[in-house]
Amino acid sequence: MMSGITHCSKQTTITMASTSDIRNGLCIKYNHDIFKVIEFLHVKPGKGPAFVRTKLKSVTNGKVIDNTFSAGHKLEDVRVETHKFQYLYNDGDFYHFMNQEDYTQIQLVEAALDKPELMKEGEVVTVIINAEDNAPLSVDLPASVILEVTATEPGMKGNTATNATKPATVETGATVNVPLFINEGDKIKVDTEKGNYKERVKE
Repeated sequence: MMSGITHCSKQTTITMASTSDIRNGLCIKYNHDIFKVIEFLHVKPGKGPAFVRTKLKSVTNGKVIDNTFSAGHKLEDVRVETHKFQYLYNDGDFYHFMNQEDYTQIQLVEAALDKPELMKEGEVVTVIINAEDNAPLSVDLPASVILEVTATEPGMKGNTATNATKPATVETGATVNVPLFINEGDKIKVDTEKGNYKERVKE
């Protein structure tokens, strides 16, 4: 069983992973496509063999599928490298990024992005690249991003309850549910995994 499948491997041999290596972000070859694991759950029933429930997202078309692997099942993982890129702009068809090391630029379709609506121009992201053919596979945002609220109902003074929320539009155009005391112009920290409000950021 392989352990610790690295994201920066430059081997030329095919590497196999086991279900014990499954983690969020792992890229595998499956059904003639490349998928990224976005959710997984190891299940050990009282009777019968253990298995792993997964949600897999195609890096080519963005389609998400549910799949169950029996414990110990061998997976062909895709050897990938990670590089820091700066998000430049979206021209309607493609999202454009620049490598921070050598300033080369790449373009990706929206399907390769997990939360494009939370990505603002200038944001530094991690691009996962197939080590075999140098093709960009997907983009990982930081765990949280800071965005300015551009539209929301006026805040209610003195109301600091966080369980009551209202919708707010942020500078990227995304809608985030925020506490009632948030005003236009406030900067908020947003969890990029679920798109949830985390806290107000003071300048």
